[in-house]
Amino acid sequence: MNGLTRIIHALSIAAFALLFLQGCSEDGVSSGNDVELTQTELQNILETDEAAGAVDSVLAELFANNAVAGKSSNKANDCYSTEYSQTGFVVTFNNCVLNGTENINGSLTVTYQVGNETAAFTASYVDFYIGNLKVNGTRNYILTSSLEQNTISFTVTSEMSIEMEDESIISESGTKTFSFTFGETLETSTFSLSGNWQVQADGNTYVIETVSDLTGNLTCANLTSGSMSVAKNGFIITVDFGDGTCDNLATITLPNGNMEEVTL
Repeated sequence: MNGLTRIIHALSIAAFALLFLQGCSEDGVSSGNDVELTQTELQNILETDEAAGAVDSVLAELFANNAVAGKSSNKANDCYSTEYSQTGFVVTFNNCVLNGTENINGSLTVTYQVGNETAAFTASYVDFYIGNLKVNGTRNYILTSSLEQNTISFTVTSEMSIEMEDESIISESGTKTFSFTFGETLETSTFSLSGNWQVQADGNTYVIETVSDLTGNLTCANLTSGSMSVAKNGFIITVDFGDGTCDNLATITLPNGNMEEVTL
């Protein structure tokens, strides 16, 4: 599998995993007598994931359209134009709808290096719009693959902010790693997410860390295993997604030690 193919596959997988995680977690609500983490807060925490998933879908589309180094001419699509250089490319969008995203407007700059076993690049956004969301900041990507294990891994370090339609701002910094292992069937094809990142929203700071990798497969609508902790104002709540069984349940451990089973 060459570097460009790895980029396309990994970006598509990361976009899927981000949107999948956001969809699975919206309904989760956990609370205790001394601290709570509301559904709105969980949505805020994962809002940057929703935008990042859309951004990664856009990048996957660009690479699928042969956005590679060394081109000297501009490439125009129906709604975007691309200017290439030896080190990357700059893309300007005008009301684009790519891979099911909302209208995309603005410019992004991609600078990258591609090797035999890894690919690394940085995407920079300045007043970049996905629908009514305005994205600013950078995302640095490092991609690797293991032919022996039939696995693609993708690590992204973000320093980005999302301005919402109501002008509130959600910011995220930190690192996440996505992995996808191709199996013989959809059920045995699995993905995982791990990492440590921080979100700031509505005057609160949330620190999210995966305790064990969050995992799932392509036949189950929810995450099937793994756990993560969410720290808010010095209190830590843990969410456990199970032991691999395909169900819609998760276990919440509150700061006081009480445990609750919730439906995803």
